[in-house]
Amino acid sequence: MPGIVYICVCIYIDVTKVISLSNAAYSRLSSIKGKKESFSDVVMKITEKKKPITEFAGKWKGDKKELVKIFDNILKEREKIKIREVKL
Repeated sequence: MPGIVYICVCIYIDVTKVISLSNAAYSRLSSIKGKKESFSDVVMKITEKKKPITEFAGKWKGDKKELVKIFDNILKEREKIKIREVKL
């Protein structure tokens, strides 16, 4: 029929939920929130699934002095270990 117009309307509603936080919890959350991040962004970031350690494998991208310091600390901690004989 002439003169009939069909319109499809899709409405998406982003529902906001209200949660209660203690002052201490709010302070912690606020301290890790960036200037351009929302609290929702922070919650999503800290609750995401952890990546397997193999995803972090590869060449060190940090400062070489920092890497040397880390290895020195590892060696110092290893020296503190006392080996003892265990009789079975």
